Amino acid sequence: MGQSGPDALAQGASTKRIVNDFSIQVATVNGSGSQSANSVLLKSIFGMGIPVSGKNLFPSNIAGLPTWYTIRASKSGYVARKKEIDLLVAMNAETAKDDILSLPSGAVAIYEESLDLKQYRDDVICYPVPFDKLTATVCPEAKLRKLVKNMIYVGIVAQLIRMDMKAVEAALRRQFAKKQKAADLNWGAVQAGYDYAAASFTKQDPYVLEHMHATEGKIIIDGNAAAALGAMFAGVTVVTWYPITPSSSVVEQLIDYLKKYRIEPDGKASFAVVQAEDELAAVGMVFGAGWAGARSMTATSGPGISLMAEFAGLGYFAELPGVIFDVQRVGPSTGLPTRTAQADLLSVAYLSHGDTKHVILLPASVKECYEFAIAAFDLTERLQTPVFVLSDLDLGMNNWMSEPFEYPEKPLDRGKVLTAEDLNRLGGFARYQDVDGDGIPYRTLPGTDHPKAAYFTRGSGHNEKALYTEKPDDYQNLMERLSRKFDTARTLVPAPVVVQTGKSKVGIIAYGTSDFAVLESRDQLKKEYGTEMDYLRIRAFPFTREVHDFVASHDRVYVVEQNRDAQMLSLLKLDLPSEDAVKLRSVRHFNGLPIDARSVTDELLLQEGI
Repeated sequence: MGQSGPDALAQGASTKRIVNDFSIQVATVNGSGSQSANSVLLKSIFGMGIPVSGKNLFPSNIAGLPTWYTIRASKSGYVARKKEIDLLVAMNAETAKDDILSLPSGAVAIYEESLDLKQYRDDVICYPVPFDKLTATVCPEAKLRKLVKNMIYVGIVAQLIRMDMKAVEAALRRQFAKKQKAADLNWGAVQAGYDYAAASFTKQDPYVLEHMHATEGKIIIDGNAAAALGAMFAGVTVVTWYPITPSSSVVEQLIDYLKKYRIEPDGKASFAVVQAEDELAAVGMVFGAGWAGARSMTATSGPGISLMAEFAGLGYFAELPGVIFDVQRVGPSTGLPTRTAQADLLSVAYLSHGDTKHVILLPASVKECYEFAIAAFDLTERLQTPVFVLSDLDLGMNNWMSEPFEYPEKPLDRGKVLTAEDLNRLGGFARYQDVDGDGIPYRTLPGTDHPKAAYFTRGSGHNEKALYTEKPDDYQNLMERLSRKFDTARTLVPAPVVVQTGKSKVGIIAYGTSDFAVLESRDQLKKEYGTEMDYLRIRAFPFTREVHDFVASHDRVYVVEQNRDAQMLSLLKLDLPSEDAVKLRSVRHFNGLPIDARSVTDELLLQEGI
């Protein structure tokens, strides 16, 4: 069947076009090669100047299990997961029935025609496609057909939603830049799918793409790669790690960057990367290298954090610098290793035994992954304490659109390090003495050429001169100084982002990737219900003064987070005066999927009684 116009709709279908504002979900199986096809779709939309985001939901064990990839095009720039799926590409026969049953009424389904999914839904627009037949015509080699078939659906989707084929070809050829034959073969498959859809389907759905200019100058990158880039620019020299999903690519990307930019003219590396036997050994090496004067780091996830507890206490008590990236996933135990969460917050804040409190940075975007990686290395040396950077699987492993990152102009902050010349002038120093009242002592580095540079580093009781002691006064003075240092950290960590209307007595607090859903939810509340709420996004722990002031100025404050136990709310209650702590309410999301705006909106309406 042909078309009477470029956007003709079948009689009886909605005549209102939905332009640059819908979601696509591709349902396939792990190991089928769909990643390249999905990347081409995502980057083609980006190439048309349309804001876009992509989320990969994949299994944690073997190939052949179901996987879903969701692409959201949003002319308004929304990048949170959209709760509803508008266009489904059902490539997995085992999940196809459930996939189509999960669609809202009026959605679109593209599928292998032999599955006959139309029998399950008469309120879904169906486009059955003979994928196997089309693939056989463009790919003579049977062993490659499983991979090439994915590009057929790229062509089908491209034709149905009016995607610019120049943008599609450009994205595809970038994807296979080093494989000309593969590029030609896959482009042939895309064209076959496009031609079949043009000849066989009358467009019945309202979803279309049109060129915009909203992506000019933007980049697409994942959070782990952004963090790795930031660590390199921060001057990291020692990287120790033990692989674990979803943090492994932080170090894998960093290795690539270091090999490209940190090899001296004589061919020697100016860095060291060590894969340790476990996470306990990895973080021990981090603190050892930090003690010796190197900028050092590791990357892990929740199970690795659990193993690092004892060394984290040593780093806090002996005052050793080191950066730990925690890309959070669902727990407890092995949990759901390939699902996202914000559930390590409390454990990291007080990681180790005794009175221990750690500095935490909470990036909400790939740009902040880059910026906070740089900030973490300055903070850890300035404060002489472990600094944790908490992102999550959604931010770390998925592709995000971003403004380009700025080249760092600020010099590295090495903190209170005394040189031999300083010691000659001072006549000596006491390693754990608070000279300036900020709780941060001075230190020397191993190898400093001065007879009074040495001190003994220990994880047991010590006094200002680093001498062993079990005297109650010495221990209490030490712990009170560490508390003063934590208060100093309040003035050094990134301040929150505050969006205040000046009209509302109801506020929302969120952090990390919950930010995207909250920003969209605020727009939904205003547009659909005329309700405005103020918003504060926390970017670090310890909390700055602005957090206290925000809660104090509102009657009710909703804390939005992705964990079961309202961990941020608990941290806030411990930090706030009791008269303000009672104002806090909880909005939680913890099913492993990235949080979506509609769920936030519905919960806020329920609790507000609207």
